[in-house]
Amino acid sequence: MTRGRLEAFSDGVIAILITIMVLELVPPHGTSFTDLVPLWPKFLSYVMSFAYLAIYWNNHHHLLQAAKTVSGRVLWANMLLLFWLSLVPFATSWMGENDFASQPVALYGVVLIMAAFSYYFLVRTLINAPGQAATIREVMETDRKGKASPFFYAVAIAFALFLPAVSVALYLLVAAIWIVPDPRIERRFAG
Repeated sequence: MTRGRLEAFSDGVIAILITIMVLELVPPHGTSFTDLVPLWPKFLSYVMSFAYLAIYWNNHHHLLQAAKTVSGRVLWANMLLLFWLSLVPFATSWMGENDFASQPVALYGVVLIMAAFSYYFLVRTLINAPGQAATIREVMETDRKGKASPFFYAVAIAFALFLPAVSVALYLLVAAIWIVPDPRIERRFAG
């Protein structure tokens, strides 16, 4: 399989996940803006998860642009990442539907931390793929955001049990950190 085909498949899966999430946003029966107020937990959950899926899509794209080859192990590592990302709509819905209750917020963190570990595993698998260029290894050696994110998720999971609002704030913080583009791979190609 070519890296283009792998990227196209992954793009399609992420697009479907975003579509599934937006279908969970059911409009109210009323006609005034005040009728929208009770939907704020669902909407905030959706916005946060949309941002996370967009971040993964963007970083996945850059990662595969740096790859020269994909192997069978890379395909399975990518499927593991997509598996954890496929749970984002469920965790998002449960969290938003239950007004950011402790256990749904904790589960959301578990999904995020497992997706982060899976992305790291995909990076390591790509680095070790036969015939791979050194670009990915050189660029990802200093991945401070990638190393810090699981720490924040773990702290957020712990806080979810007694202060879920702190957990949601940590999830938003990590998303905000990642929204700022990481131009390492683009700089490497330009240089």
